Amino acid sequence: MDHSSVLALDAMGGDGGPSVVVEAALAELDREPGLELILVGAEELLRQLVGERTGGAPPASLRIHAATEVIAMDDNPITALRQKKHSSMRIAIDLVQTGTAQACVSAGNTGALMVIAKTVLKMLPGMDRPAICAPIPTRNGHTLMLDLGANAVCTASQLLDFAVMGSALAQAVYGISQPTLALLNIGTEEIKGHGTIREAHERLSQSALNYRGFIEGNDINRGRVDVIVSDGFAGNVALKTMEGTAHLINDFVREEFSRTLASRLMGLISWPIIRSLRQRLDPRVYNGASFLGVNGIVVKSHGNADVVAFRHAIRRATSEVQNELLTKILRLQKTVLPTVEEPAR
Repeated sequence: MDHSSVLALDAMGGDGGPSVVVEAALAELDREPGLELILVGAEELLRQLVGERTGGAPPASLRIHAATEVIAMDDNPITALRQKKHSSMRIAIDLVQTGTAQACVSAGNTGALMVIAKTVLKMLPGMDRPAICAPIPTRNGHTLMLDLGANAVCTASQLLDFAVMGSALAQAVYGISQPTLALLNIGTEEIKGHGTIREAHERLSQSALNYRGFIEGNDINRGRVDVIVSDGFAGNVALKTMEGTAHLINDFVREEFSRTLASRLMGLISWPIIRSLRQRLDPRVYNGASFLGVNGIVVKSHGNADVVAFRHAIRRATSEVQNELLTKILRLQKTVLPTVEEPAR
């Protein structure tokens, strides 16, 4: 396996903008030998930021590619695609399409990134729709969940595609030889759910995938399966609910330990446990959602990512490149749908 990787970073996306991306990029280059990063954005500003952080001696593995436009977080995705062809996001995707970079990482407008990636990179053969996939923390590590918002309505065939892509990601990046898989539903009985989910259940039951049936929302964080598949509507609602619950618990704990002098003292005594809990649930560690199904590796960082979070998004993209994710998706797809052939890249 070739451990060299070249990533294009949209340096203008996200709340933190260039300062976060530049600092994260330099930190990852120190950590990962063989990694090459291309910062895409306002050239003069990026050179200034890099110079300030490196004392005027930037590493040879860091390049800057000029972009004269920026896609705002509230830009319409179709408008961004058609009218901002010189944006940092578009150019970062173009670098993947031409083979100059092997992956793109952006904290920018999710809808625009998805539309541009699908239009420029096209879809993998046999794949109808892209899906957003990310790790969800569980009692024994994490589970991969998709789709998390790209497709509000899905067909049974598309859910099968998502199952293939999620299983391939679990195999390629996390080394799980036979990842277990479940469909998110309102119950575990076969009669539960609408017609599309029941049809997907039947097709997955007959497939070569390690399918375990339906799973309910209260089992997502128990780590009972490696991959959970749903349509983007249910998946996004589930994800946002989990994020909101985590924030609520954090707020409750903070309030209770600051209520009285005695509770503050108890908080000091309990601080090591609280710190450990925060580390286990730190959303920054899970930052970086994969756009599966497009013919290229694209990772979406959370828009409010800090340096630590963006570094994890870079690591996710690097791992997918090094573990040849696209090739493994196509190989697993051939097992489930033998008529699909690998394209020449």
